[in-house]
Amino acid sequence: MAARSILKLGALEAQRTAFLLCDIQETFRPHVKHFGEVVKVANKMLEAAKLFQIPVYISEQYPKGLGHTTKDIKVEDAAMVYEKTQFSMYTPQLQERLKKDIPNLGSVVLFGIEAHVCIEQTVIDLLNEDIAVHVLADGVSSRSLMDRGLALQRMQYIGCFITTSENILFKLMRDKQHPRLKQISKLNKVPTVDTLGYDFVSKL
Repeated sequence: MAARSILKLGALEAQRTAFLLCDIQETFRPHVKHFGEVVKVANKMLEAAKLFQIPVYISEQYPKGLGHTTKDIKVEDAAMVYEKTQFSMYTPQLQERLKKDIPNLGSVVLFGIEAHVCIEQTVIDLLNEDIAVHVLADGVSSRSLMDRGLALQRMQYIGCFITTSENILFKLMRDKQHPRLKQISKLNKVPTVDTLGYDFVSKL
């Protein structure tokens, strides 16, 4: 099966993948449900990115008014930290950088806030460019759990892979013989938080 086809089925290849961290700014902490868990997952993915040599791109929504990424997240190793006013992360600035860094980009792993605004609009833009998108259910949230749950359902409906951080890391490893197995296994010691399960709507 061709590499392009297998990526469309949800497989991942590190050299054709980018991680996008969306707007995890300290200002949002008191308002966004499970903010602390989203931060934990973001840090987990930043560590994994180093092990897999996957670039991470971090957006900040209007930092002049909303402040910068929370200090609980180490942004130093990111390929780029950039400001935006549009809600989607897929700005002209990011597009240019991705073309330069990963000309053969096939998949994006997306996490951050808010699920029903910036995450969803980023998904729409990426899918429109025929890029496979994996959204971390344990790594996204909103002020409202209803908004979060509905957003995840909508994104899945339009062709996005709704997944977890652990699932992504195993997909990137593919084989027990992967040289980073022990380090990745340490990152996976803490399981996905069940309170961040995405099927809230069916429970209403």
